[in-house]
Amino acid sequence: MSKIILFVLTEQYADWEAAYLSSAIYMLGNGDYEVKTISLTKEKVVSIGGFNTIPDYDINSVPDDYEAVVLIGGFSWRSDSVKKFEPLIKNCAEQGKVLGGICDASAFLGTIGILDNIKHTSNDLDDLKKWAGKRYVGEKNYIMKQAVCDKNIITANGTAPLEFAKEVLLALNTIPEQKITEWYNFHKLGCYTVPIPMVNH
Repeated sequence: MSKIILFVLTEQYADWEAAYLSSAIYMLGNGDYEVKTISLTKEKVVSIGGFNTIPDYDINSVPDDYEAVVLIGGFSWRSDSVKKFEPLIKNCAEQGKVLGGICDASAFLGTIGILDNIKHTSNDLDDLKKWAGKRYVGEKNYIMKQAVCDKNIITANGTAPLEFAKEVLLALNTIPEQKITEWYNFHKLGCYTVPIPMVNH
């Protein structure tokens, strides 16, 4: 039976930030995973790129047996309405399941205390501090990097959908790392070659 990975989509979500990961889950996962979408309601959600998506679940009908929660960035993460996702997100983190947030969705994690005690990144530290205010005290753990994974929590800035996808796939820990690396290299570099580590003589 396939394990469910929940993609959280808000109005004007960044569709390109979801595409690499969702397609890789099906391409590399051998049927191990099934992508399901969730939003505040079951009404149509329109992406920044104009894709119309009917969510599989609303916030009140989320299944308990999911494997991961992936928050896709977009223009709505600074609205009050998305605070309704907080119980789902915190439940995911408390259970040690894979939790991912990219772009503004990563910064939202900072506003609810998820990033305080883990290594993480986002679009910009100053913006994160200004947006989250006193609710964010994790500055010492901020890393200026495109994507960071710590304790099964993956954060990424908006320039890094491929890096984000790679870290989430690795955290799921069921697909061979070499297979993920080859997939990443092909989409990032246009080839399947696995980089050979430099050896100092």
